[in-house]
Order: sequence, then C-alpha cells, then structure tokens
Amino acid sequence: MSTHTQLLERSAPRERNKTPRSKAQRTAAPRERSNKTGYLFVAGYTILLILFGIVPTVYAFALAFTNDQWQFTGLGQFIVVVTDFRFVRSMANLASYIALWLTVIVVFAVGLALVLRNHIHDRMSVFWRFLFYLPGALAGVASALVWMFMLSPQVSPIAPLLQAMGWTDFGKIVQPQNLPAIFTVMAFWVGAGGWIIIMYGAVNNISDEVMEAARIDGASTWQLAWHIQIPMIRQWIVYMVILAFAAGTQIFVEPQMLGVASKVVDVTWSPNQLAYQFAFGPMSNANAAAALSVLLLIVGLVVAVVLVTRSGLFDVEAED
Repeated sequence: MSTHTQLLERSAPRERNKTPRSKAQRTAAPRERSNKTGYLFVAGYTILLILFGIVPTVYAFALAFTNDQWQFTGLGQFIVVVTDFRFVRSMANLASYIALWLTVIVVFAVGLALVLRNHIHDRMSVFWRFLFYLPGALAGVASALVWMFMLSPQVSPIAPLLQAMGWTDFGKIVQPQNLPAIFTVMAFWVGAGGWIIIMYGAVNNISDEVMEAARIDGASTWQLAWHIQIPMIRQWIVYMVILAFAAGTQIFVEPQMLGVASKVVDVTWSPNQLAYQFAFGPMSNANAAAALSVLLLIVGLVVAVVLVTRSGLFDVEAED
C-alpha cells in the first residue's frame, strides 16, 4: 500500500467526524472579537459624553424651567432672558460675527485645501499643512493673549501697518464696529488649520481618474475646482459649517479677555458673556443663565437639522 493511500485512510475518520461549518459560523468569532474591541474603544468616550455632555445638558434644562427653589416656572426664565435689554444686542453681535466667521472659514479653508491639492505637492504640501495647523496648538486664552499683543501698536511687530491705518492705540482698534472682524481673525488663526487639513483629505480622496477625465475634456484648474472638486466634497463642507457654527455660538474667551484688557469691549458682547453675567453678576440668576444656554443649544440644533436635511449629509451612510 502506498504511502499516499495510508495517509488517506488515516485521515478519513477525522474528516467524517467533522461537522461542516457555514460561512456565517466561520466569520462569527472574528466579528464578535471585533465588536468587543469596538465597544472597548468607544466606552471611554461614551462615559465622558454622559458625564460632561448629557448630564450637564439635562441639568441645564432642569434649571431653565425652574427657579432657585426648584419650583416649575414654565417659560418664565426664558422671558427674563429675552426681555433683558442686553439680549438683542448680544444676539446681534453674535449674528454679525457668525456670518463673517462662516464666510471666512468656508472660503479660505476650502480654497487653501484646493491650492495645496492642485498646485503644491510632495514635501512642500506637508510643510504647509503643518504650518497651517501649528497655531491650533494654542489654547483659547493663549491665542487671545497673542492677539492682544499683536493688536497693541506700541509692541506689535505689525505696528507700522496698524499706525498706517490710523490705529495708534489699542482702545481705538477694539471699537465695537471692528470686533466681529477681530474675533473672526482670532478664530480663523486658531481653528482653520484643522479644517484645511480635513478639506485637503477630502479633496485628495477624489479619484485621479475623474480628475484626469475632466482635464482631457479641457477643464481648467478653476473649472476643476468649481465643477468637480467642490461638489464632490459638499458634504464635508456642510459638516464643517455645522461645527463651525456651533463653535461660533460659544464665543466667550476672546471678548472677555479684550474687555478686561481694554475696558472698551462690553462684558455682555456675546450671549455666553451675558449668561456669565446672569449667573455670576449682580443678578446671580443661574436659572436665567441656563435658559440662555438652552436657547443657544436650540438655535444650534435647528441650524444643524436644516443643513443636514437640505444637504443630504448622511445619504451615503443611509444607502450603505
């Protein structure tokens, strides 16, 4: 008997005793291990989200509909907020800042990402992305301090430019009509780098075949950007607008720091500052401060819902 036949006979009983496994059974164990790993990774974030996101939000809603004795007041605290003479002014300030901030972040973040993708390659692209992202390492307070230094004509490295524009004193620069632009520059300097990198990644993910086909058809660089690249990253742009809007409504550090330094900027310039005054100012009304924070949350949620539904932000995920 050949060696091959002996091996077949020895292995035959084992083969007969084996129970065939389906494809689903073969993939179940690795999938279960993968699910457990995923749960482990999100567990830490979920705990932090509950402790520092959901619980404070629920607490804010509870404060907003009660008084300091925890008695239900309905919309009473909201009426206190919206009838305050400072509310409309702070919301108008916020609206002017948000409009300018969103315009600047969309135009420059997308524009610079397109320039990096279409005109700068290899190591220089890496260098510029790193350079754009670098200011994001500064915290909000540190960034405000840097810009207070930059806007002081006596010590600023751009003092000749400031003086040429007639700004010879810090107090003249931080006049109310200049504040939306100043806060936009501050926010862009700190936050734009991350969005430029995200937009660059989205643009870079567009297939080379699509780009090459458009070039063969005679599309210029501008036509490629406007008709091909920007429409294909539209959902990322909407995502950026939603988060940038939410971040913009929370502006507090910059006007607060400039107000302390100059005595010119109103301490209730933004709604967040007004909420701070409600909670810790002479009124000491934490319930009204909570009501104002709830109003800002509702505004942010409404804007997000409108943008998501109009843009089809999650259409791809839904189709999958």
